[in-house]
Amino acid sequence: MTITPPALSVFETLESEVRSYCRGWPAVFDRAQGARLTDEDGHTYLDFFAGAGSLNYGHNNPVLKRALLDYIERDGITHGLDMATTAKRAFLESFQNVVLRPRDLPYKVMFPGPTGTNAVEAALKLARKVKGRESIVSFTNAFHGMSLGSLAVTGNAFKRAGAGIPLVHGTPMPFDNYLDGRVPDFLWFERLLEDQGSGLNKPAAVIVETVQGEGGINVARPEWLRALRELCDRQDMLLIVDDIQMGCGRTGAFFSFEEAGITPDIVTLSKSISGYGLPMSLCLFMPELDVWGPGEHNGTFRGNNPAFVTATAALDTYWADGQMEKQTIARGEQVEQALLAICDENSAYGAHFRGRGLVWGMEFTDKARASAVCARAFELGLLVETSGPRSEVVKLLPPLTITPDELDEGLRTLARAVRETA
Repeated sequence: MTITPPALSVFETLESEVRSYCRGWPAVFDRAQGARLTDEDGHTYLDFFAGAGSLNYGHNNPVLKRALLDYIERDGITHGLDMATTAKRAFLESFQNVVLRPRDLPYKVMFPGPTGTNAVEAALKLARKVKGRESIVSFTNAFHGMSLGSLAVTGNAFKRAGAGIPLVHGTPMPFDNYLDGRVPDFLWFERLLEDQGSGLNKPAAVIVETVQGEGGINVARPEWLRALRELCDRQDMLLIVDDIQMGCGRTGAFFSFEEAGITPDIVTLSKSISGYGLPMSLCLFMPELDVWGPGEHNGTFRGNNPAFVTATAALDTYWADGQMEKQTIARGEQVEQALLAICDENSAYGAHFRGRGLVWGMEFTDKARASAVCARAFELGLLVETSGPRSEVVKLLPPLTITPDELDEGLRTLARAVRETA
């Protein structure tokens, strides 16, 4: 495919230099459906990015689109703050019946604002309010958002530097296998907690991703997560699972922590919870933690009713019968076999991969090669991005609804991109 970069335009003359994705994908996109996007010149691209995990059900999913159009056409409420609406009621009832009750999860539901970092800020504030302590423990290579509280528990030095002020009350600890298995899990963490001379203030909570997406597709073992849950219980700390990118079925089960058999005290959801790419986030927590006063944490756009409509349609369509989890696991096995073949072919370059469900990463000895692979993939009509602190990982995040043929097409394109950047 021959791509002609867009000429100097309003994007370059008016839009801020902070823009990023458009630099790696120099096209002006116009339409999208399912797992494909089309630019204004008619070139089509297979999407292994899915809106950074916000489009688990694909672009313009027809079932969700129909529900949204019907709601808009009947003049349903669009903006409602936190007022009671029929759209919110339908979502809460569906979320309870389809997600919470079948998993025996008694969580209260909070709408903290439209984005993932809003949910994280609410989780951190609530943990501190409940425990009466300021410190939060996070993990190396974590990413939890771009607002100040979320940045304080994020590992990436470049993103942290953008804050412009000291980021305080967050303490990093080693993520699973950070020390290559040479040190027993949580040895350092627990020693600091028990030593009165360690200088570690007693944390209110620990926040963790079961799979670190932006951090490089680092997958926590179930036994590591169970040990973390036990440590939090012993040390009177709340466990927060950030499921913003890995929830809503990305790893197979609706929540990414289900495989480990743990129940977090607080869970954050966003990205694909609306199902359609509409802004929406949730902060879930145990009922006994619901100590908020009315309006103590609020926001103008925490009641996105069109998002409630598409979220309800997504739950009822894809999660009521249990088939989505099985399909995602099957698609994940298809990706795993393809990556195994690619890495075997490129073993001389230290190629290796890791992942779960439909989130995978591939890395090479030459850390710069990941960016080259993604650039070549774009030229061949495939959208993939990098992740990791040095953009050293090729990250695969296709829609959960992608067909086996589309998945195979994208994986063959990826293999070609790897081959042609050797």
